[in-house]
Amino acid sequence: MMINTMNNNQSDIERIVMQRVHLIRALRFAISSGTLSMLVSILGLWGIGREVWVAHVLQNAPANPLGLLRFYIAAFEHTRRIVQVLVVLTLSALVYVAREIVRAIAVLSVPEPV
Repeated sequence: MMINTMNNNQSDIERIVMQRVHLIRALRFAISSGTLSMLVSILGLWGIGREVWVAHVLQNAPANPLGLLRFYIAAFEHTRRIVQVLVVLTLSALVYVAREIVRAIAVLSVPEPV
């Protein structure tokens, strides 16, 4: 009987410790692979900036929003292979970072058992 009562009533110290455990678990997801992915995306953006004059690409972009997608697809197709690889790598890394952020938020938002 006594053990059952102790398990149902969580002390303040136990609650605080468990909150910290959950925070560390969430940060572990965000820091490990998320940091590496963010580094890859930053390096990819740096490489794109070294290979392409981004200001000219943006300046040549059409004002019409409907033609914008066609313009960027054509610009992607007419670049060198290294730029295409860097764009795909950067986009993949950014999608992975977004996925890791969503996972970390999901871990933090799990309600604690009462």
